[in-house]
Amino acid sequence: MSRTLFQNANVVLADSVRPGSVLVENGKILDVDAGSHVQAEQVVDCSGRHLLPGVIDDQVHFRDPGLTHKEDLETASRACAAGGVTSFLEMPNTKPPAITLAGVRDKEAIAAQKSRVNYGFYIGATPDNVPELQQATDVPGIKIFIGSSTGNLLVDEQAALERIFAETDLPICAHCEDEATVRANAERLAGTTDITDHSRIRDENAAVIATKRATELARRHKHRFHVLHVSTAAELPLLADASPYITAEICLHHVFFNVDDYARLGSRIQMNPSIKTKADNDGLWQGLLDGTIQVIATDHAPHTLEEKSQPYPQSPSGLPAVENSLALMLDQANAGRCTLNQIASWMSDAPARVWGMVGKGRIEAGYDADLVLVDMNEKRTIRDADQHTKSRWSPWDGETLQGWPVATYVHGHCVWNTIRGFDDSFRGTKLRFDHSRGGFWNTVDGIGT
Repeated sequence: MSRTLFQNANVVLADSVRPGSVLVENGKILDVDAGSHVQAEQVVDCSGRHLLPGVIDDQVHFRDPGLTHKEDLETASRACAAGGVTSFLEMPNTKPPAITLAGVRDKEAIAAQKSRVNYGFYIGATPDNVPELQQATDVPGIKIFIGSSTGNLLVDEQAALERIFAETDLPICAHCEDEATVRANAERLAGTTDITDHSRIRDENAAVIATKRATELARRHKHRFHVLHVSTAAELPLLADASPYITAEICLHHVFFNVDDYARLGSRIQMNPSIKTKADNDGLWQGLLDGTIQVIATDHAPHTLEEKSQPYPQSPSGLPAVENSLALMLDQANAGRCTLNQIASWMSDAPARVWGMVGKGRIEAGYDADLVLVDMNEKRTIRDADQHTKSRWSPWDGETLQGWPVATYVHGHCVWNTIRGFDDSFRGTKLRFDHSRGGFWNTVDGIGT
């Protein structure tokens, strides 16, 4: 038996923040209100600090295999650990793409060797791989690229989309940008080298058309569907209609950056979907607060600075974010824009429920001891040189935030803290998924154990 007592913490529970001590035994939470008499092999003094459930990032691109000069599962998972992210779900557009169950298994095998945190991998849809999608049962879900992809991962023909929604059972998520609209805009602006045109090519209309199309498919086929990286306030009415099938997320770059920032940051904030307007920033934040949007993710998608420094449109879209996402939100809590309970919901509980991650997302007896200890008073400045991602840069370089992770625990094991750094001897485990529980709307009390 191995016990750890997190003593004198401000514990962020599902519905409150209260002083207490959390007892962990053999990687699971045994008690969230342990008494002072409890015996434990290790005692962690949490005085003056907050204990949150570990962040679950349900949308990352960690590049392994095939593009490991940008990132790999070792460097990315270390960045996760330093940022308080204890579990991630990785997208299928690697080289080769994970469009078969065997391809997913290959990535799981790499993660078992490299990843410091817990992991899961989506299977990618193509116009003709429904039989493979039907075989995949112990994965988070199916990813469709309705826009912004190449080769056989692009699925924008209606007949193919109908088959995927009608003939599969796993929850589906999608990149929603209408390919025809994007291509027409690109032809109209052919020859441009102006980075700001990226947001004109991948405009509001492209996002709205694709999101409307996908959510209509989900409702008609009664198929659970998650809208990735909502980028426009105009999409919110499509999500506000209560449905047991639809959930959605925002990524922090669509909340914190807008087209006015291109002059300062250039291609560092070139993303697909593109950065939009200040009004969209405000609308998306309100969508979080009122529950129209349930999840915060990063869409962590690193490229080297050399690649990003190419003139537009040769510069690739994507940015790294996993090691700063929680701190960005803690800073917002310090500013009074949200609460720690809301952060724990958006970044831990909600993604666990959307994807049926058993035993994840809450500090509750029986749940896995995936935890992050944070100091709400600590101030740090984000610096490119300090980043753990292999790309070694951040679009938030130079920004000072208040509220930072100081230690991250996966299954009760400290994988990183500010004093000792990383424990590279530890490996995370493959996440367990139970889709029979019905997803977000059917697990209001948490996904359970």
